[in-house]
Amino acid sequence: MRQAIAELPGSKIREVANAALGRTDVLPFWFGESDEPTPAFIREAAVRSLNDGETFYAHNLGLPELRAALAGYVSNLHKPVGADRIAVTSSGVNALMLAMQALAGPGDEVVAVVPLWPNLTAQPAILGASVKRVSLMVRAGAWRLDMDALLRTVTPATTLLLLNAPNNPTGWTLTRAEQEIILAHCRRTGTWIVADEVYERVFFDADCAPSFLDVAGPDDRLVVAHSFSKSFLMTGWRLGWLVLPAVLTEAVGKLIEFNTSCAPVFVQRAGLAALAGAVDFVPGLVRRLKYCRDTLLPQLAALPGVSVATPHGGMYAFFRVEGQDDSLALAKRLVTEVGLGLAPGIAFGDEGEGWLRWCFASHDPARLTLGLERLKRFLRL
Repeated sequence: MRQAIAELPGSKIREVANAALGRTDVLPFWFGESDEPTPAFIREAAVRSLNDGETFYAHNLGLPELRAALAGYVSNLHKPVGADRIAVTSSGVNALMLAMQALAGPGDEVVAVVPLWPNLTAQPAILGASVKRVSLMVRAGAWRLDMDALLRTVTPATTLLLLNAPNNPTGWTLTRAEQEIILAHCRRTGTWIVADEVYERVFFDADCAPSFLDVAGPDDRLVVAHSFSKSFLMTGWRLGWLVLPAVLTEAVGKLIEFNTSCAPVFVQRAGLAALAGAVDFVPGLVRRLKYCRDTLLPQLAALPGVSVATPHGGMYAFFRVEGQDDSLALAKRLVTEVGLGLAPGIAFGDEGEGWLRWCFASHDPARLTLGLERLKRFLRL
């Protein structure tokens, strides 16, 4: 076994979840998904496809009609994008891995803004690249990026800059001005940008979060990864897409062949239905998520000894409890002692140690209040 594989850490979120195996009394807020099922109109499209016998291989890059629909969906949100720049993938994480395989390899330098979903920094490490980390910081009650530190770290030796905004776990979001600064700098250094923008529609200040696609040209060294998981409640379907410079599309199609061959046709039909219903469905989902955020965050911030910054996007409250610096031990105690399931901040890198992530995406906001009561009981408040 390669040393890089042997050294990969196991999921600390699943380690906490495993501590609750067999218990039905635990409120689980540890995973990054809503407890709402996928909408019926999306599920029914997949059923129709299966009933029609669509169980065979598809084009590596996806069904032509889905690529066209995705190009239209992206173009309605950002600058025009042609279908020749779209690659359909078997999940958002697969999209990100394909981008890494296309752009980074042994000896390359990757810079990542952290804390970050651990899969993103593990992927370049698996491929033999080295990862430099630039940490977000809490200032004036909000997560912020030290732009000077980032620009100092990204040099002509940097092959790739990895950014996730809106961010998992913090909810931090890049501004349009920050994106313009970063893009101009990476043009000078020749650095590729891989932007994980899967939470762009789960944004509470506008219909869509700022995107690098708003400021970049079609030939810029930019790859944007997307997923159906969050905006359409399709986490288990494993369907995503990439927006690429057209010169990369054929190569990524080859990589898809070597990784998964293609996304299942019936899943792609579900994706087509999701896009067709996006105008009606997504804004309502975001309103429900905003209500959940606004239910949880003020009550959480009011607890003595608790620090939390209100997220502008995503579906997470990232908070810390004064005097509790071992997040994995704390998360396990919360499960064992009061039946509250949260993700430990250390799962997102050393920069997240001492913090906890609470996924507030719930069909019933009363569950969040019940969770808060359990946290209060643990804190003896």
